[in-house]
Amino acid sequence: MSALDRLAATIEARKGADPDTSWTARLLAKGPEKCAEKFGEESIEAVIEAVKGDRARLTSEAADVLFHLLVMCAARDVSLADIEQELVRREGQSGIAEKASRG
Repeated sequence: MSALDRLAATIEARKGADPDTSWTARLLAKGPEKCAEKFGEESIEAVIEAVKGDRARLTSEAADVLFHLLVMCAARDVSLADIEQELVRREGQSGIAEKASRG
């Protein structure tokens, strides 16, 4: 099991946890919109570090982005397995062709 698999499982387990004892539960309790907002904030921070060129800070922010992406998706009942299935579906397809297929 990969670190992402373990993280996704932990996030899923926190759905029913006490928001006073779990940051993930607290975020999920605030609803999907707040989860999306937090993901957006973390994404911007990662972009800033990518532009600055600080590898260590980008690595840290990228980990935050992945965590908050999984929380946001979990808030809408989209699992890591769902995301992986979509990636498999796209595998071997040109990015240009895939984007065009979306209309």
